[in-house]
This record gives sequence, structure tokens and C-alpha cells, in this order.
Amino acid sequence: MTKSLEVLAPVGDRERLEAAISFGADAVYLAGQEFGMRTAPSNFSNQELAEAASFAHDKGVRVYLTCNTIPRNQELDRLPDFLSFAQECGIDALIIADLGVLRLAKRFAPNLDIHISTQAGVANYETALAFYEEGASRVVLARELNLEEISQIRAKTPSSLELEAFVHGSMCVSFSGRCLLSNYLTGRDANRGDCAQPCRWKYALMEEKRPGEYFPISEDSQGTYILNSKDMCMIEHIPELAKAGINSLKIEGRAKSFYYVAVTTNAYRQAVDWYFRFPDQPMPKWISEELNKISHREYSEGFYFGKEPGQEVKAGGYVRDYEVVAVGLGTENGLSKLSQRNRFFRGDTVDILEPGKIPYTVTLEELFDEEMQPIESAPHATMILYAKCGQEIGPGALIRKIRTS
Repeated sequence: MTKSLEVLAPVGDRERLEAAISFGADAVYLAGQEFGMRTAPSNFSNQELAEAASFAHDKGVRVYLTCNTIPRNQELDRLPDFLSFAQECGIDALIIADLGVLRLAKRFAPNLDIHISTQAGVANYETALAFYEEGASRVVLARELNLEEISQIRAKTPSSLELEAFVHGSMCVSFSGRCLLSNYLTGRDANRGDCAQPCRWKYALMEEKRPGEYFPISEDSQGTYILNSKDMCMIEHIPELAKAGINSLKIEGRAKSFYYVAVTTNAYRQAVDWYFRFPDQPMPKWISEELNKISHREYSEGFYFGKEPGQEVKAGGYVRDYEVVAVGLGTENGLSKLSQRNRFFRGDTVDILEPGKIPYTVTLEELFDEEMQPIESAPHATMILYAKCGQEIGPGALIRKIRTS
């Protein structure tokens, strides 16, 4: 059993980095402009990487750089400089899937820790030991393992080899994320960070001699989503994860919003802290309920309990019950200063998530623009405004409300 659990948050840009750190991440993982498994996020230039590492370290937060694509020959010449720069700018660890990249990292970034990516498919203790003997300080376990198998890996590997596991977010229908469906259908290589996510598309059958006649695979007249996996959520099972010997809880989502990063990081931070403070008491319900306030597919527990996680066959989209309408900027003259994100109105009751606090609700009794003129709504993107709501809303707070459509 581990005596502490790292909360590891996904970061796609500087805004998401600040959100992760404000809401309690112990470490973050991010990507440069190349060699990361997500090209959709803006990611970080070399200068931004250096600034991110410095900012995170000032807050006591570790930074792991994804270098987990499966590169082709023509990409290898660019790797040494990329790896050397990662070491120079203060990155704490490289996340690697490919043996060739591992070999180069040992030559050009010998002072960095090496974390073996889930793409490597570490599903047994011999594989974990092989990577440990090659210099890895951590393995990110295959998502297909159950808790008993993880416990066996922990028992048969040195305690100095850390075990990391995904606990929240999108799951891939292929083994450990190694998929060729995107390549076949779109020419976009999922193993080089460019997945088009065709597993999320709607499919139907067509009989050879009846062109143009489509047959849904299920009884749903809208078709079916037979490859569309549910999202993972292990927030209710922190004790089991700790007892299995996992060291780091990884949240998926580098392509998702700063709001998603803030809410998921906060929820797992609160859950972990509660468990270590009150190991014999049930976790407060508000912690897990926070994860229903982000955009998500139907949740499952993955393979952790030895059963199939199931597929989301009802729809291809997300559940979106809440939306962020503003971000808190502090207080001035007894009013809460806000930056607008979505339209809201005077009289709205909103839900507030503030770093270090239990979520609470307030009613926006009055709204004022920057000239302190009364207004009925906040319709303009990122406009600055002031709210009277009977309570000071702190800087960095996320102001949310239930979606009406």
C-alpha cells in the first residue's frame, strides 16, 4: 500500500497549467511542439516549456514531458535536440513509449527521470522489471489491468519503481491506446499524436447487394456507437487504488478545457486528502458530484474490478449539465470582480468552485459593467464586470450554472 498518492493533471496550455496548480495538482504532464500523443492542444513552444517548468517548480509542482509517439526514421534526427532542451529547461521526467526514444533519452537527457508510457502496454511484472533495468523510474500501467494484477506487479517489483495508472477521463477502445483505425479511415496516425477519434463516430451496416440501404446495428433508429467507450471515473475508489500499490493517479485530458482540468484536479485532490486524513470514513458526496459538473460521457470503472467497462451505445456526445459563465478576479469596493466566459443574467443563482473551499451557491443580485453602470446580463466574451452577491468570490474561482438547453 502506498503512503501517498500523486495527483497528476493534464495540461494543454498555460491557462490549464495555472488551473491545475491552483486546484491542487502534485504534478502535471504536458507536451512540446513534437513527439507528444496529442496534437490537438496548443501545447508548448520551447520558451513556454521553460516558463512552465519554472512556474510549476516555484509552486512545488513537478512537470513531466510527453515524448511518447512512435517516431519514424525521418523524425529521429530532431530528437536529440528536443531531449537535451527538455533537460536544460528543468523538466522533471520524460514520458516515453518507444525503445529507440528511451535509448536516445539516456544519451541526451541522462539526468531526467524516465516514465514508461501506457502506450508501451506494461501489463505484467516482467515487463515492468525490464523497463526498470533499462533506467525507468516509473511505468504507466496498461489500462486493461485489474487491481489484483496491479497488486501482483507491485509485489514483484522494487519499491523504487513507481506505478502510475489512469483514473479519470476518456478511454480508448484499443489496447493501451495503440490503434490503427484513424490511419485506415483518415490517414491520421494515432500513434504520432494525430488521432481523429473514429471510434466515436456512428456506424451502421450496409448489405452488399443493397447499396444505399443502411441497417442500424442496434434497435436505435439513430444508429449505434459500438466502438465508443465510456469515460473512466475512479473517484469513489481511492482506498482500493492506494492498497494496490499505485503511486500516481493520472487524469486524462490534455485536449480538454481549463475548466475540466480545474474540476477534475480539485476532485481528486480532495478525495486523496480525505482518504489519508480519514481513512475509515466515507468521502463526502460533494467531491464525486463535482465530476458530474464537467462535460463527460457515461462513467465506468474501466477494467479495475475485473469486468468489462461496457460501451456507450446511446450517443456519441457528452453529458453537459453545467457551463462556466465567469472566472473570479477578486473583489473591489465590496463587489466581486468577474471575467465573463458565457452569458448570464442578473438574478441567476450560480455555483462557485474556489480553490481550497467546498463549492457553494450565490445569487447574483446586481451586475455592473466596468463604468459601474447597472446591467441586466453579461453578453460579451471575457468582458469585465462586477457582481453584488452577498459574498466575496475569490480570485481564480469558477462561476458555473446549470445549462438550460
